[in-house]
Amino acid sequence: MTDKVREFTVGYDDDGIRLDRWFKRHLPDTSFTTVAKWARTGQLRVDGSRATPGDRIAAGQLLRVPPPEAPRDEEARPRRERPPLSDDAIAFARDMVIYKDAQALVLNKPPGLATQGGTKTHEHVDGLLDALQFEAEGRPKLVHRLDKDTSGALLVARSSRAAAFFAKAFSGRTARKVYWALIVDVPSIEDGMIELPIAKQPGSGGEKMHVDEENGQPARTRYRVIERAGNRCAWVELQPFTGRTHQLRVHMAAIGHPIVGDGKYGGAAAFLTGGISRKMHLHARRIRVDHPDAGRIDETASLPTHFAESLASLGFEEARGDALPLDEGKGPPTREQTKARAKAHAKTVRKERRGERRGRGSRD
Repeated sequence: MTDKVREFTVGYDDDGIRLDRWFKRHLPDTSFTTVAKWARTGQLRVDGSRATPGDRIAAGQLLRVPPPEAPRDEEARPRRERPPLSDDAIAFARDMVIYKDAQALVLNKPPGLATQGGTKTHEHVDGLLDALQFEAEGRPKLVHRLDKDTSGALLVARSSRAAAFFAKAFSGRTARKVYWALIVDVPSIEDGMIELPIAKQPGSGGEKMHVDEENGQPARTRYRVIERAGNRCAWVELQPFTGRTHQLRVHMAAIGHPIVGDGKYGGAAAFLTGGISRKMHLHARRIRVDHPDAGRIDETASLPTHFAESLASLGFEEARGDALPLDEGKGPPTREQTKARAKAHAKTVRKERRGERRGRGSRD
């Protein structure tokens, strides 16, 4: 057992949670009583400041945690070891890898596989990470998540340094993620920004989110229509500028265009007839993030079978989606920005005209 003060960097998946919840996730052997004592005596710090168990923490913050206390004999319990992975599980995990270097992996997560475990969830990416250690000394670390039924590019860090670096990239919004989705009907505006705050829906046990103008956390999503199938549905590109739980699904349902196959937020209206799969049509197509050692990681994940078949049946070509330029973080101009630009342009035109009139007068 270490007798040194420990330091941890808050990961992207822990952004916004309470400090006591962070301990339950990452140091489950530390009791709430111990955490409260550390806070009361000033030993628990967040970015150098005293913290309490109820404080909300943010991705990229540095937690200073005292050495673990020696458990009393009656409290001492052997650590539960992870069961060894089968050969099939190892092969399955390694087949997901689409990029690998000394600091990072990018996986193409299939739909139906959770990123992390939970109640009644025993098969997940986190449980397969032992198969992805390869030649590295430590176990890989998750730095962000995808919903269970969302497929596509998932970044995994191969060192603590890389995990901290990527956590800051996600919390600082310098990492860019591009999703593809099929949505019901066609938006009247083909390139728009959705800015609707999101919160947990009361009575759902935190399993469902909803738009909450008063108490929700800010959330921004840009969407662009790639192609349309009459007025029946559209293939869209989605780029989240915040990282709220179920953000893309909530936002698209909120503007009346739920993601095809998303019965949780779209109800019966989210399912199309005509041979279109009932599975979720949301895919993390591309991820681009700065590399800890210089340069960038920029990877594209191929579509799962059901999504590719749906595009083909609708007559859509994948190349059209990849042809769109990556939004560098600004998104389309807001109404206020458009008005300001128009006003500045009009002012410039007036100045030019006054100059022309003065020029004609001097020649007379």
